[in-house]
Amino acid sequence: MSWKTLDDLDLAGKVVLTRVDLNVPMQDGAVSDATRIERIVPTVRDILAAGGTPVLLAHFGRPKGKVVADMSLEQIVSTVEEHLGVPVRFASDCIGAPVKDALADLPDGGVVLAENTRFHPGEEQNDADFAKALAEGGDIYCNDAFSAAHRAHASTEGLARLLPSCAGRLMAEELGALQAVLGDPPRPVVAVVGGAKVSTKLDLLGNLIDRMDHIVIGGGMANTFLAAQGIDVGKSLCEHDMTDTARAIMDKANGSGCTLHLPVDVVVAREFKAGAESETVAANACPEDAMILDAGPETVRAVAELFGQAKAVVWNGPLGAFEIEPFHAATKAAALTVAELTREGRLVSVAGGGDTVAALNISGAADHFTYVSSAGGAFLEWLEGKTLPGVAALG
Repeated sequence: MSWKTLDDLDLAGKVVLTRVDLNVPMQDGAVSDATRIERIVPTVRDILAAGGTPVLLAHFGRPKGKVVADMSLEQIVSTVEEHLGVPVRFASDCIGAPVKDALADLPDGGVVLAENTRFHPGEEQNDADFAKALAEGGDIYCNDAFSAAHRAHASTEGLARLLPSCAGRLMAEELGALQAVLGDPPRPVVAVVGGAKVSTKLDLLGNLIDRMDHIVIGGGMANTFLAAQGIDVGKSLCEHDMTDTARAIMDKANGSGCTLHLPVDVVVAREFKAGAESETVAANACPEDAMILDAGPETVRAVAELFGQAKAVVWNGPLGAFEIEPFHAATKAAALTVAELTREGRLVSVAGGGDTVAALNISGAADHFTYVSSAGGAFLEWLEGKTLPGVAALG
C-alpha cells in the first residue's frame, strides 16, 4: 500500500496533530531510557521547518480510561524539551480548551505536548465523538507511532479518517524497512525466528513460509521442532503438545520451497543460571537430565554460511537463552555476522521485537543492521501478515 508523508502536505501555518510513542520507562520519577523520545525528533523538526506547529499526542501506561497521576505525560516534559531543543508547552488534556490555551501560549518554533490520550475511555474504544474532539485541535494528522499502529484507537485510527493524514519520518522508515524484506525483497531472503514457544509464533511462521527462501528456527521453539522429529530433548523447554503442529509446519515448508534450518549441535546444561557448567553435543544427543540452552558452534557456522549467500535477512527472536552467559554465544555470533555483511553492503537486514532488540544490543550488532524496529507487537503483527489499523487508515 502507499501513504502520504510530510513532504506531500502543505504544513505552513497548520497545527499538526502528531501521534507519537512516548511510553518511556521511568525510574525514581525520571526517564530511564529516552530512545523513543529521540526517535521522534526528525518528524518534529521537519514539521517545524515546514512552518507547522506540532501537537504531540501519546499514551503513557495503562490508565484504562481514568486520570492516574503517575501516568501523566507532564512528568516527561523537560526530557522531551531537552531532546527536541525547542520550547515545549504542556496541555493538561488532549482535547478542548487546554490544547487551545497551550497553543495560544506557545512561542514561535515551540511544540505542544498533550496529556495522556488514554485518560479518556474513548481512546481505546476508538469512539467517534472522542476522535472528533481530538480533530478539533488541529488541521493535519501525522502518525509517527508505528509501535501503536496495531491498535484501532481514536488517536491511531479514528483521527486519521477525519483530517488530511500522513506518515511521520519514523513511521515511513519502519514501513519502508518492512516492505524491503517482505514486499519484494532481494533474494535469497532468510528469516531468523526464535523465542520460547512455537504456539506464540504460529501466524508468523505461517506467513513467512510463503515469503522466505529459508527460515532459521532457534530458541526454545527449536526444541519443539527437534522433538517433532523424534529427538529426545531431555529436560529442555519444549511444547510436546505442539509437535503435530511443528510437523505440519515442516510439511508446509517442504511444499512451498522454503527450507527450515534447525540446530545441528546444541549447548546443554543441568542448571539454568549464569556461568552454569555446560557442554556442546549433537542436537540428537541431549542427555536425559540436561536442557538445551543455546545453539552450538557448528550450527552458528552453518547459519553464517547461509547469511553469506543471502541478500536479505529479517530477524525476530534469539537463538538461545541470550540473557544468561554463556548461552548468549550463538545469538551474538550470528548477529555480528549479519551486522558485518550489512556493513559491507552485501545484505539488507531488518530486526524487531522486544527480546530481539535486547539481544542485538547486548551483542553490539544493532547499530549495523539496516533497520532495527522500535515496535514490538506491531512489528510482529506485520510479519504475521496482519492489517495494522493505524497503517491502513493512512492508505
